[in-house]
Amino acid sequence: MPRDPQRVISLGVSDQDDLLALGVVPVGILDWFGDQPFAVWPWARDLLGDAEPLVIPSAEPSPELIAGLQPDLIVAVSSGLTKQQYETLSKIAPTVASPPGHDDWSAPWQVRTRLIGEIFDRSDETNAMVAQVEGRFAEIRIGNPAFEDATAAVAFSINGQLGAYTSADVRAQIMESLGFATPSAFGELASNGFWVPFSEERIDLLDTDVVLWLTTDATALEAVVESPLRRGLGAATEGREVFISGELSGAFSFASPLSINFVLDEITPELQLAIDGDPTTVVPSAKAVGAAD
Repeated sequence: MPRDPQRVISLGVSDQDDLLALGVVPVGILDWFGDQPFAVWPWARDLLGDAEPLVIPSAEPSPELIAGLQPDLIVAVSSGLTKQQYETLSKIAPTVASPPGHDDWSAPWQVRTRLIGEIFDRSDETNAMVAQVEGRFAEIRIGNPAFEDATAAVAFSINGQLGAYTSADVRAQIMESLGFATPSAFGELASNGFWVPFSEERIDLLDTDVVLWLTTDATALEAVVESPLRRGLGAATEGREVFISGELSGAFSFASPLSINFVLDEITPELQLAIDGDPTTVVPSAKAVGAAD
């Protein structure tokens, strides 16, 4: 591993957040989703300064494009690199892939952040970042005992197909850090580890104490709101849904110390309303998208 690398490429879906938090400005950043300037979202943009890193398309990143940036380190911690991709990249520059023992894209945010700190010999800083966020989780849990062991589904719609994330996914892990339990059936039914689609016959499994709907664009949001399967859920009829879209959806999916602080500010009051036990309580995000009366 190079000492004090100067030309770093961020090739994980959210590694740029942890790099920027350490003051490491990548020369190239993988563009996951959201069409953000230089693939950096608002919660981290100030840390980019005046830099203009190359945006690397996420569909089969070109080794030639990466080599052209003359990196001395490639960081792909939040990734699903194949063995062949890793070997190819390692010929260009030392490459750090997803940590062993975790499925692709499924390493907990604490593990990812600490690993990036180790790469740069700055574990004290990343440990402090992790401790700050974990402290917020603990504070919220103490103040909201109703969160403890309530079930939660972090759900989505892709091309009209409803599904939810399993405990192997960072989005569900955020909810678990708040005290919520992800149904074990999600993981048992999943074929790829971190998400599971639901057929009409099994949609009842999605009917948890609170359902958080993550949507990345207006089309996906409309598909959720208009879905007759969703409308039949008790969570929908009893006002136990939280809708997360746009910038907040991006922050939830990135699940970095920088983005989690933003997420907690926004969703904590919504979760409090969603599980207050009163079906007449209106959750603001549900009302805003037309999913609540």
